[in-house]
Amino acid sequence: MLDRILAAAVISLVALHPCDVFAQGAAPILSGTYRCTPEPSPCQTSGQTFTVTQSGNNLDFKNDKGEVGRGTLTSDISLTAGPPWNMVGTILPDRAIQWSNGTKWQKQ
Repeated sequence: MLDRILAAAVISLVALHPCDVFAQGAAPILSGTYRCTPEPSPCQTSGQTFTVTQSGNNLDFKNDKGEVGRGTLTSDISLTAGPPWNMVGTILPDRAIQWSNGTKWQKQ
C-alpha cells in the first residue's frame, strides 16, 4: 500500500514539474581569460595566459604564445583540449580548470 502511495506521489511530481525532478545542471560557462599555475616552470611550455571562447560544448583556446587549439566540454565537470595541448581537465567549483598535465588554469 505504501509503495503505491509513493509511486503515485512521484508520478504526480513528475507530471507537475518534470524539469524540477530530472533537471541536470546547466553547462558551465568557461569563456574568459585564465592564468596558468603553478608558475613559472610547468607553464613555460604551455603558455602563461589563455583565452577560452565557448559555443555550446565547443571550446577554442588561445595562449599568449599565439597557439590555438580546440576542446570539448564533455560533462558539467570535465573537458578535453586537443592539439597542441592534448589534455583532460576537471572543472573545479570556482570555475578553475585542473588539467591532467598538473597545471591549473585560474579564471581571471
